[in-house]
Amino acid sequence: MADLVVVALRGSQVESEHRVSVAVTDTGGGVVARAGDAGFTTFWRSAAKPFQLFPLVADGGVEKFELDDSLLALACASHNAESVHREVAARWLSRIGATEADMACGGHPSLWPPLADAMAHDEVQPSPIWSNCSGKHAAMLAQARLHGWGWSGYQALSHPVQQRIADAIASWTGTPREALIWGVDGCDAPAVALPLVGMSRAYTSLGTSVDPALSRIRSAMIAEPYLLAGAERLETVLMQAWPGRVIAKIGAGGVYSAVLTELGLGVALKVHDGDMQAATVALMAVLEEIIARVAPSQSWPLETLSSWRSPAIRNTRSVATGVVECRGGLRWT
Repeated sequence: MADLVVVALRGSQVESEHRVSVAVTDTGGGVVARAGDAGFTTFWRSAAKPFQLFPLVADGGVEKFELDDSLLALACASHNAESVHREVAARWLSRIGATEADMACGGHPSLWPPLADAMAHDEVQPSPIWSNCSGKHAAMLAQARLHGWGWSGYQALSHPVQQRIADAIASWTGTPREALIWGVDGCDAPAVALPLVGMSRAYTSLGTSVDPALSRIRSAMIAEPYLLAGAERLETVLMQAWPGRVIAKIGAGGVYSAVLTELGLGVALKVHDGDMQAATVALMAVLEEIIARVAPSQSWPLETLSSWRSPAIRNTRSVATGVVECRGGLRWT
């Protein structure tokens, strides 16, 4: 197997290493490149959100609730809870006749450190609308309302909302329903574990499928990259730098999923120790290797992303003491 590792250097000495597994798949579902164990089973976490949204869109929820790009994008988001994110989340609840009290997710400090610091300074007590998963939970409530299933316990795996989502995940990942492994996510909704190759196949479809519902989700994510994450977040920066050419989604626990839409190649990766900075560096390295291999003659603006490729390590006085970088590469088939 090819080795891909993200290392943290202090000076010239490697201080820590983060092992990475990767699957890259094409539109036929074949694995065209890999690193480590492409079949490694892990929790997809928030990278599953577009496929958790899929049933609502496929079942007519866009028309029923007059959902626009911003609402759909927030349902796929792991957002910073900046004011724009909270405003869209509030609009979601208003659109379906719900309140924060109906949401099963708890509130938490912003994922963006400057806002988290401001919240602490101002003694803000985050309510569910501040959750990075507030859009996902609003969409789940909408799915329950659409079918008249009731909101009580909508976040439980046994609820019809989650059973419909499980079917969608099995279908788009090509994973047998009975092979999906379930846990509970940080927002109290089900978290699904499956092989990286299944995640990659789903993202290939997200970027290329002509299915009307998945195409609608794709267009919303591409149209509203800021709502997917926000300030100083890789997904937003990457999708703004390469508009329409990439969709990327964080998954927590060292997971990222992405698709290069023009190239028809999906990516799923897992940093085995769960380090998220290592995951962002690994994703940039993988995407750049794919581009260099598959589309070397195309123009891809890479210079604006250099700080994500090899971020500096700084001490409390902001002095650079080292760097984080990716070593090794993919094995191509």
